[in-house]
Amino acid sequence: MDFKARVAKLGNRSRVAVAIGVVVVAASAWVVPTITASTAAPRQGVVAEPTAKAGDQDGTQGNGGGGAQQASGVPETIAHASEAGGNAVNITIDDGPDPVWTPKVLDVLKQYGVKATFCMIGPQAKAHPDLVKQVVAAGHRLCDHTVDHDTTMDKKPVAYQEKEILDAKKMIEDAAGGAQVQYYRAPGGSFTPDSRRIAAANGMRPLGWNIDSKDFEKPGTAAIVETVKKEIGNGPTILFHDGGGNRQQTVDALGQVLGWLKAQGRPTGFPVQSTP
Repeated sequence: MDFKARVAKLGNRSRVAVAIGVVVVAASAWVVPTITASTAAPRQGVVAEPTAKAGDQDGTQGNGGGGAQQASGVPETIAHASEAGGNAVNITIDDGPDPVWTPKVLDVLKQYGVKATFCMIGPQAKAHPDLVKQVVAAGHRLCDHTVDHDTTMDKKPVAYQEKEILDAKKMIEDAAGGAQVQYYRAPGGSFTPDSRRIAAANGMRPLGWNIDSKDFEKPGTAAIVETVKKEIGNGPTILFHDGGGNRQQTVDALGQVLGWLKAQGRPTGFPVQSTP
C-alpha cells in the first residue's frame, strides 16, 4: 500500500473513533441527570403541606411526610383528626393570649360548651400568665406557637428552630403553672422534618389545620362564617385567631360558627395527640 493510501485509511479510522467518542459523551450527558434525580433526597414537610400564608405550608393537608414516632409516644406527623372521631370538629385559636380578645373568645366557647386548643406565642403567655391559667382552668388545651412567630422558620438553621420551639414551650408551661403543652403549630405552617421531630421528642404533636377561617385578614364577620361553612368538608380542624389585632369579627363569627355546628349535629373535640 503506497503512502497516500495509508494516510487515507488512517483518516477513515480517526473519523470513526471521533464519532464513537461523540456518541459516548452524548450518552453520558443524558445518564448523569437521571442518576442525580434518582438519588437526590426529597424535601419533606413544607412541600407536602399546603399554604397558610396561603395554607400550610401550614398543615392544611397531608401529614408533612415521615411517620416516625418518638420515645415520648408522640408521632412526628402533622395532626388534623379529632380525638372525638366521627364528624367532630376541632376549634383552634392562634396568636394569643391577648388581654382584650382571649377573655371574649373564652366567653363564647363557654356559652356553647366547647373546648378549644389555644396556640400561644411564648412572650404573650409570659406577659399574661393569668390568661393562660384561665384557658387551662376552663378545660382547654395548650399549643406552642413559638417565640417570634417567624413564618420563615423553615429556612432557618435547626438550632434556631429548636430554640424558638423549646423556649416558647417553657414560657407557656411556666405561665400555666405547669400544665403541659400538648401540641406544636409552626407559624404560617412552616413545618420542617426537624421542627416536627423536635416537637414530638418533647411531647408536642405537630398540629395543622384543614380550614383557615381567614379571620386574620378581617374580611367581615359574614365572610368568616361563610368561609368555614364552605370549607367544612376539607377536614375537622378550624383555625381562628385571638391575637394580632382587633378580633371583634372573630369573636362574632366564632359564636355564629359554633351555633351552626351545633345545628348541624357536629360535636367538637381536641386534635389527636398520640394517634398516628
